Amino acid sequence: MQGLDWVILAIYFFVLITIGLWASLKRKKGGSLFLAEHSLRWHHIGFSMWGTNVGPSMLIASASAGFTTGIVSGNYAWYAFVFIALLAFVFAPRYLGAKVHTLPEFMGLRFGQSTRNILAWYTIVTIVISWLALTLFAGGILIRQVFDIPMWMSALVLLVISAFFTMLGGLKAVAYTNVYQMILLIVVSAILVIVGLDRVGGISALVDKVPADYWVMFKPNSDEAFPWLPIILGYPVMGVWFWCTDQSMVQPVLAAKDLREGQLGTNFTGWLKILDVVLYILPGIICFALFGDTLDNPDEAYLTMVENLFPVGMVGLVFAVLTACLVSTIGSALNALSTVFTMDIYVKRFRPNASQRRINIVGRTVTVAGALLAIIMTVAIDAIKGLNLFNVFQSVLGFIAPPMAAVFVLGIFWKRCTTRAANFALTVGTAFCLIVGVLYLWPPEWLQFPWPHFMLLSFELFVILVVSMVVISLTDSDQTQYVIPAPVRERYSKLATTLWLALAVVMISLYVFFN
Repeated sequence: MQGLDWVILAIYFFVLITIGLWASLKRKKGGSLFLAEHSLRWHHIGFSMWGTNVGPSMLIASASAGFTTGIVSGNYAWYAFVFIALLAFVFAPRYLGAKVHTLPEFMGLRFGQSTRNILAWYTIVTIVISWLALTLFAGGILIRQVFDIPMWMSALVLLVISAFFTMLGGLKAVAYTNVYQMILLIVVSAILVIVGLDRVGGISALVDKVPADYWVMFKPNSDEAFPWLPIILGYPVMGVWFWCTDQSMVQPVLAAKDLREGQLGTNFTGWLKILDVVLYILPGIICFALFGDTLDNPDEAYLTMVENLFPVGMVGLVFAVLTACLVSTIGSALNALSTVFTMDIYVKRFRPNASQRRINIVGRTVTVAGALLAIIMTVAIDAIKGLNLFNVFQSVLGFIAPPMAAVFVLGIFWKRCTTRAANFALTVGTAFCLIVGVLYLWPPEWLQFPWPHFMLLSFELFVILVVSMVVISLTDSDQTQYVIPAPVRERYSKLATTLWLALAVVMISLYVFFN
């Protein structure tokens, strides 16, 4: 970082804070912090969902995957369009029809208060660990390297910025700043790709300089990292959980102006996911072509490209982009955490008649408390040496998906599913999946045998839970029937439907072309 880099970084923060303050002033006085008064348009929703999904670790990991294996890891981005469409046409109409603030509240309408309580705490723990602590851990490493400050201070800097918008303007401020930050991300990443392609000698030269299988989306089942069958079967479990049932991801859709904006916004997210391969994975492939003989650590592919291809000033802009990814993810997570605790625990269980002012005060308090807890957990993770905890936690989180996916899928598609079955999956099922995940990561001597790919294992756990829920439901003596919330009474937008069909055609064409 040189003098000009610091100036550009300061300009980024100035513009970010200005947009955040402007968005906060647009919020109605005394209005809710959580759903932006149901005012979000399609571009707010699309950029917010995409921004929540993007983090600096994703940029670095995607470039590393591109460097070592080519575009095959792009399945996690391109395959997602199926489940984003499922959100748009199956889940979102029911969420908006039920007029809920949170997904635990929705499942409470479906299965009763006990399920809502379990799911609320389930969601809070997931947000604090996966969305806050791990994101801060990854981002704190970057901040620490640039500023040469301790991890706790790095995490504090990021949280102060993110919590500022969340507390002042709620979801509206987070959504508006996400638009600015994601546009900046697209511009800077596109410049890096263009400069890299120019240095290589163009697309044809790049194709000639890397192995032919770098351009294949489906690898044979003998491939250890990306076999095609586990991806086809396993990703849907994680896709339903992540894109359709995770509060941090879905909250912008809950805040949509109407169903049409929600479906257009999710469609926009689907188009943006195409860029993941171009903006995140392609730089790693270009790095392999340019520096493959000299670079020993693939995790350094992204920053190696920046260091060697960008002049002074652009480095500051890249660091601004990395900060933007962090602020976007953390801001969305803090708002989701505040919403779930306030609406599902405080209001529902303790103060059902609380005023909007009191609800906002509690929401801001929870934001601060969640931020402090995340800092403590981040410092604790950083203190453990000799273990790549980020990768470990991410792998374990993959085993959280089957219970959530099973409960939401059966809860919406099968009227006969009972409360006892749902609660079994969320408690016993989650414990079972996490135990399997721990044994998978650290197998004892008596379990030293070839495990299936973790994606295939996720699918198998999902099937086990679904079968268990069906058996429990059919034999349950308590046949209390809760009504599946009806979809919102709005016709599907012709424009949204057309754009989704166009996206499906484009995605299928891309898969055919790269196979």
